[in-house]
Amino acid sequence: MLSAILGVIPNPLIIPVGIMIGILVSAPVGPVNVLCIQRAIERGFWGGVAAGMGAMLGDGLIALFAALGVNAISGAITYYRTSIQLIGGLAVLAFGAKLYFTEPGVDTDPSHYANASLGDFIWDIPQTFFLTITNPAAVLGLFAIFGGVSTFVEVKTYLDAFTMVAAVMGGSFAWWMGLSHFIGRIRHHINKKRLRQINQIAGLILLVLGGFMLAELAWKFTPQFSR
Repeated sequence: MLSAILGVIPNPLIIPVGIMIGILVSAPVGPVNVLCIQRAIERGFWGGVAAGMGAMLGDGLIALFAALGVNAISGAITYYRTSIQLIGGLAVLAFGAKLYFTEPGVDTDPSHYANASLGDFIWDIPQTFFLTITNPAAVLGLFAIFGGVSTFVEVKTYLDAFTMVAAVMGGSFAWWMGLSHFIGRIRHHINKKRLRQINQIAGLILLVLGGFMLAELAWKFTPQFSR
C-alpha cells in the first residue's frame, strides 16, 4: 500500500531542478529576452510580465515534449531545423525593424500605465511565444538540458513529467516577474529620448540576432561548405 502511494508521488527533486531549468533558459540574452526587457522598460511591470508569459508558455510547451521523452518530436525538430530557423530568423528581423523604426508610444513617467493590467498587453503573449518556439537554439538547448538532468533526476511517470513542466514554467515566470518588477521600479529614471535610444539598441540587437540566424543557414547551404 505504502509503495503504491509512494509510486504516485513525484520525485521531490523534480520541483527545484525544474525551477532552476526555468531560470536558466530564461536568463541568457537572446531575441525573446531583449524584447521582454524592452517591453518592461517602455510599458512597465505588466508589459514585461505579458511578454515574459509568452516566453514562459513557449518554454513550457518545449519542456512538455522534452519531459515526456517524445523522440519523434525531438527528431522532427532536428529534421525541420532549417525551416524553423528560417521562420524564426525572419520573425526576429521583423520585430527588430519594427522596434528600431517605431517611435516610443509613451515616455517612462510613472503616471503612464499606472492603472494598466495584464489584459492591456495581452497581444504581447503570442508574439514572444512564437519567437520562443521558432528559436531552434532555445528548443534544442532545452532538450539538451533535460537530457543532462535526467542522469540524476529521473522522470518516470506522467505525473513526474507534468510536475517538471510546471516547475520549469514556475521558474521562468518567477524570473520574468522579478525582472519586470526591478525594471518597473527604475524605468521612471529614463526619459523619452533615452527610451528611443534603448529601442534602437534593442532593435539593432534583434536585427543582428535575426541576421545571424539567417546567415548561418546561408553558410550551411554555400556549396564550398556543404561538401
